[in-house]
Amino acid sequence: MEKVVIIGTGCAGLTAAIYSARANLNPLVLTGTMPGGLLTTTSTVENFPGFPEGVDGFQLMQHMQKQAERFGARVQFGTVESADLSGDHPKLIVDGKEIETQTLIIATGAGHRHLGLENEKKLENKGVTYCATCDGALPMFRDKPLVVVGGGDSACEEATYLTRFGSKVYLIHRRDELRASKIMAERAVNHDKIEMVWDTVVTEIHGVEDDEVTGVQLKNTKTGEESRLDCAGVFVAIGHVPNTQIFTGHIDMDEAGYVLPRGGSKTSSKGVFVAGDCADQVYRQAITAAGMGCMAAIDAERYLGEQDQ
Repeated sequence: MEKVVIIGTGCAGLTAAIYSARANLNPLVLTGTMPGGLLTTTSTVENFPGFPEGVDGFQLMQHMQKQAERFGARVQFGTVESADLSGDHPKLIVDGKEIETQTLIIATGAGHRHLGLENEKKLENKGVTYCATCDGALPMFRDKPLVVVGGGDSACEEATYLTRFGSKVYLIHRRDELRASKIMAERAVNHDKIEMVWDTVVTEIHGVEDDEVTGVQLKNTKTGEESRLDCAGVFVAIGHVPNTQIFTGHIDMDEAGYVLPRGGSKTSSKGVFVAGDCADQVYRQAITAAGMGCMAAIDAERYLGEQDQ
């Protein structure tokens, strides 16, 4: 039986791994389908303390994993297929094999929210994408008009990044004001290659018959006027959905699927703790996720100590 199993290798999971490993708990860390989490898709992280010039997101996660492994954490590529949290010890099915543990730290993060349009799935990887830093430099997008949908920090960062490759970037937002932080919003609004499209939503994506994105159908939220905008790519940046589906019915969550902590990082299930974006729909920052990972590891260590008494 494991002492500590951590699901997720983003900032929350790897910080929990560092603390658990330094406490000689020999944690097993499961990567899930996206090792390193969403931060690996970010080109430059400018707000993580200790990096005055910024740091590449992928590089940051590599450093955190190496730090955890240095103290004895075991990182295993694997996907949790199901969980049983009803007994004295949490049990997981990971790639067909059962793992039983005294404590479990859920740090599964969140995934990209989709527009939910009919052609969105059909054109995914054919011009529809959810990561500019992953796909923006592809030949299919170079020197062509591109569309970014969203109004937060992620959307502004995606739009700014895409100016390196696209001929023009249209940032489409359903309101008349961005909800991004001031510095990110100013960068986007003042960029000469970014055109703001206010009070507008994307109602359809064109190009299925061509097997590639050729444009988007737009609707003004105030006037109802519809129009078509030609583009070669649609980058969706409208938020995230917590990756907690396998725990539905096992621990307390809110209506959106975020795990509800009970004092610190404890959950409603014995020996189960939570950290990071799967329990945070307010801040969702790398540094807050790391802090929550620290809390979960300390709480798990104290829990194990109490069980040994």
